[in-house]
Amino acid sequence: MVMVGIHEAKTTLSKLIQRANAGEEVVITNSGVPVAKLVTMVGGGPRQLGRDVGQFEVPDDFDDPLPGHLLDAFEGR
Repeated sequence: MVMVGIHEAKTTLSKLIQRANAGEEVVITNSGVPVAKLVTMVGGGPRQLGRDVGQFEVPDDFDDPLPGHLLDAFEGR
């Protein structure tokens, strides 16, 4: 595992991504405190469009306004 500061990560991102793709974990720090981890993606192959066709149907009321109590909850009232 390698630890790099945010500034170094910004300037060497391509190299850090290559290291992550090779299986190494890269921890990004801010003032020495870990804030993010760069790792390779598992199963990051191409997306297959339409593979969930028929799995979900958008209801007719999808775009209707929210009921008052839900709208209040979203707005913190």
